[in-house]
Amino acid sequence: MSEIQIQKEIDKLRQSTKFIIALAGNPNVGKSTIFNRLTGLGVVTANYPGKTVELNLGTADFNNQRVGIIDLPGIYSLGSISEDQYVARQELLNGQADVVLVIVDATNLERNLYLVLQLLDYGYPVVVGCNLMDLAVKNNICLDTEKLASALGIPVVPVTATTGEGVDKLIEQCANIATGPITRQARRPAYGKDIMDQIDELASVIEHQLPTRPYRLTAHALAIMLFEEDKDFQALLSKTQNGQNVLEKAKTIFQKLEKTHGEKPSVRLSRERHGLEGTITDAVQKSGICPVTLSTKLWRISLRPLTGLPILLAGMIIVFMIMFYLGSYLSTAFDYTWSQFVSPWIKIAITSLAGNTPVARILLWGFDAGIQAALSVGIPYILTFYLILSFLEDTGYLNSIAFLTDSLMHKLGLHGRSVIPLIAGAGCNVPAIIGTRVLTTRKEKLIACTLITLVPCSARTAIIMGAVAVFVGWQWAIAIYLIDLLVGIIVGRLLAITLPGESSGLVMEMFPFRLPSWRTVAKKTWYRMKEFIIIAIPIIAIGSLVLGFLYESQYLWLVTKPFSLIIEGWLGLPAIAGICLVFGVLRKELALQLLLSLAIIKYGSEVSNLLHFMTRQQIFVFALVTTLYIPCLAAISALVKELNWRAALAISAFTITIAIIVGGVVNQLLSLTGWLAHI
Repeated sequence: MSEIQIQKEIDKLRQSTKFIIALAGNPNVGKSTIFNRLTGLGVVTANYPGKTVELNLGTADFNNQRVGIIDLPGIYSLGSISEDQYVARQELLNGQADVVLVIVDATNLERNLYLVLQLLDYGYPVVVGCNLMDLAVKNNICLDTEKLASALGIPVVPVTATTGEGVDKLIEQCANIATGPITRQARRPAYGKDIMDQIDELASVIEHQLPTRPYRLTAHALAIMLFEEDKDFQALLSKTQNGQNVLEKAKTIFQKLEKTHGEKPSVRLSRERHGLEGTITDAVQKSGICPVTLSTKLWRISLRPLTGLPILLAGMIIVFMIMFYLGSYLSTAFDYTWSQFVSPWIKIAITSLAGNTPVARILLWGFDAGIQAALSVGIPYILTFYLILSFLEDTGYLNSIAFLTDSLMHKLGLHGRSVIPLIAGAGCNVPAIIGTRVLTTRKEKLIACTLITLVPCSARTAIIMGAVAVFVGWQWAIAIYLIDLLVGIIVGRLLAITLPGESSGLVMEMFPFRLPSWRTVAKKTWYRMKEFIIIAIPIIAIGSLVLGFLYESQYLWLVTKPFSLIIEGWLGLPAIAGICLVFGVLRKELALQLLLSLAIIKYGSEVSNLLHFMTRQQIFVFALVTTLYIPCLAAISALVKELNWRAALAISAFTITIAIIVGGVVNQLLSLTGWLAHI
């Protein structure tokens, strides 16, 4: 969403609610899980940083009143510069919320307090939710939340987001502050006298020079922003004469302070905050000997290259086998159920209305063959993949993968954190492309977005598993993944060498493994599958109707003729595959499912009849080309949004070229060797 769209949505939220809560906190402290608990919405959560890159808006009911809630991206401080954290910073500074609910990790309190102290410095009304209290107890950490509330001067609520314990108390405390007589916190963090005197001096200047103050903040808060060397605020002040006067006074104060302490005011203030963090933590928290649990041992083993890489390889094999066998079982079950109990009734209904006419056959393409193809291929493999992905996300294993692959990513002009959007791309390229906001340079975003479009998403996985693994063999399905990986490495390396600019290093917080909640895993899987069921199946049905019309009216061969030189000559595919590939731009799985529709219409309800008009070599090449060629429309629109239309067009043309070249070369190689001729 653009800033204008965001503001419109927030305005709507404000009109329909009593007050608004901004949900803030460091990455991976459970904000989105608490948001789901409060609102019941299916926001995707995961045990790795940088998951929320846009605002999530929702509502909750409290005392017969509707409350608005804004889930912000994870942020370490209001000075964060990465794009995903900048979103949170701007929404907080724009004062959209009546109260800020800061979620902190009870197992790592000291690190989390920096943001809390900064928000108090800025004068925001704050409530603190201490999440992961169950893990704190397991780790022999005793946290006195009442003492913490007294030290900060604000409400502090112990919470366990996974079970929902304490969540109702959170919203109650937020309501007390947002609608109570005191809507702003009077207490502010107490630092050393020298720096406090300088802040007060600068605040008095701001009070005099800026009667109308930016961000609706107090003069004290704006003085803090100048001490922090906030670039946006400095740029704003430089546009007016009074603002320039403030900047000149600030410069004088800073020079004096730097001369006295030998360090920049921003460093001095940060040091004071960190010192206060430690003082508060020591006063409210007692830690015993932390037991080394099995999950901690596994986490440590997974981070060592000597053991972590074999574990990663074994994990990939296990994931593939689960997808193959469970997906095949579900596919057979869906296909049998539809063909035996649903398809006959649809045929009776359509023939009774339209007889045995071309119109009836076209309707059967869409409402029988099209939906059956979606159910027998799309749902089984996509459902299986999303179930596995949701489980791995919540364990925190993706973080370990990012760490292990950092050296490889550097060779591609990226770093380990780029692996997270790339892995997310295996679910859907669209959120993965949006997830590149966690990257800091234009070069990294271009490389990552290009590579993401080459990652087999769940739809392409359905094609690989539903066509190649079933009709050609599971080892050939693995071959497509290996070819795709090789192409990705070559493309990434070429882009790293040719694109101008530097790549940043990896600074990433590591999180131990956590036991996932099966309720959360199931909810996330359903949330992701819902989009396929609601959006994809109607598109597949409509696409099947169009293909049926072209087939029954004999226009199909006229439409496919312009593609014949490439499709039939170079790639060795049947002419109809060209039309299916074009439809695949709408949604990737549509390419295969339209072919399956043709098989069902021509040869009955058995999906295996795909082999009646395609050889195993053609099936393999078709799946390979579908995996590599142009992103779907949704992914292209995400590329336009995150980069620009020129970059999106270039990436699309680039991937089409790669798909044609690689697909043709593989086709010629298979024809020469005859590897698939005798299977």
